[in-house]
Amino acid sequence: MNGDPGGQPLVPVLAIVGTGLIGGSFAAALRRVGQAGRVLGVGRNPASLQRARSLGLIDDVASLAQAAAEADLIFLATPVGAMAPILRDLASLLRPDTLVTDAGSTKADVARLAQEILGERHAQFIPGHPIAGSEMAGPEAADPMLYHGRKVVLTPFDDTPGVLQHRLIRVWEACGARVSLMTPEAHDRALAAVSHVPHFLAAAYMTQVIRADDADTRLNLAGTGFRDFTRIAAGSAEVWRDIFLSNRAAVLRELDDFDQALQLLRAALEGDTDPAALETLLEQAALARRFWGGRSQMP
Repeated sequence: MNGDPGGQPLVPVLAIVGTGLIGGSFAAALRRVGQAGRVLGVGRNPASLQRARSLGLIDDVASLAQAAAEADLIFLATPVGAMAPILRDLASLLRPDTLVTDAGSTKADVARLAQEILGERHAQFIPGHPIAGSEMAGPEAADPMLYHGRKVVLTPFDDTPGVLQHRLIRVWEACGARVSLMTPEAHDRALAAVSHVPHFLAAAYMTQVIRADDADTRLNLAGTGFRDFTRIAAGSAEVWRDIFLSNRAAVLRELDDFDQALQLLRAALEGDTDPAALETLLEQAALARRFWGGRSQMP
């Protein structure tokens, strides 16, 4: 994808707030296709920022004030719980032509914070969520192909200028991502079901296993099924704490629905008069998973 007609990259000056897996991969993806000029790194961990610099993810370490003064695009790749203080600091610093977006896994709370804190400048902020990640963390985990072929959801405000929305879509497409537009509420309901609750259940299951008296025996015998089912439980506790708390209502609703499904399967397991009932439920789940798996592999 080409930048501006004059040869400028899409993002002449990019500021990454949080230079770990998500932020570092965003910078690396844009650099890979020549669409990021100078990259500034902002964060609370000096050692992590220096690693990001030594890895070539950023050019310079900067303060948030410097980022606001110089950046054309500010990418907030921080835990959701850290968003409010960052927005408060940005509120009085933003240039009128600076675009701000984030990578948080929940959107309704982020959109509300942006409106409350940024006031009339909230339209410069476009909430976003790249649906990509890894249990790995830190600048060393950054991958320029992390977003290639992956979905990115943007939840612009009703008064977001079309030119800013189009600009951010072009940036994400340059990373190889496929962009969808949704309302924050629709995003949070859907992600509670397909992302947040699966992580919650994986964490709950790991908790059950490690608290058993024979935990070592169980883990020594665990194979690929256990590994695949529990992989996401290895993610950052800080990040997932904030996700669960910020999307609490939707997660709790999904847990209620999951409990109903679990009770349905349990009743079929407990019943000894109709073994076909359990097989039918398992077959329905298997067919749905195979259908989704095949569809998700389509370009």
